[in-house]
Amino acid sequence: MLFRSIASRGPQNYQLDASVGLSTAQAQGARMANLNVVEIKAFVPARDFALSKQFYQDAGFTMASDGHGVAYFHHGNASFLLQDFFDAGLASNLQMHLLVEDVQAWRDQLMTRDIAGRYGVKIGPLVDQPWRMRDFFLYDPSGVLWLIAQNTD
Repeated sequence: MLFRSIASRGPQNYQLDASVGLSTAQAQGARMANLNVVEIKAFVPARDFALSKQFYQDAGFTMASDGHGVAYFHHGNASFLLQDFFDAGLASNLQMHLLVEDVQAWRDQLMTRDIAGRYGVKIGPLVDQPWRMRDFFLYDPSGVLWLIAQNTD
């Protein structure tokens, strides 16, 4: 669907372009379409699916479902899909960013649960970033990089 600016009212006001062949009813219906987004989830690869499922549960995520090679994980309103699929190039280039209210508490939980020792992964130090975030990194057992952060202002 194409829109044309109404110059006399400013660029923020639009009308449907009749040249695309929409009837008046279709054009009005198009304006009423519900384009609200419910959520977006990434598919995270797993070299060892069983190990990765346990890793994410031990890290504090809830596994809400598991079937047909896909496990659905969430923590609060944040979620992702762990897949029983592995490609080294994908895993080594995938980055997940988890924005939390208390990044210190997240890091402390991972350290208390000895996630690095139990799974042979790396957990970085807390860093105050110039873009007004405090974060640390965590690699999962497949090499996926997680940045866990909180806003500092």
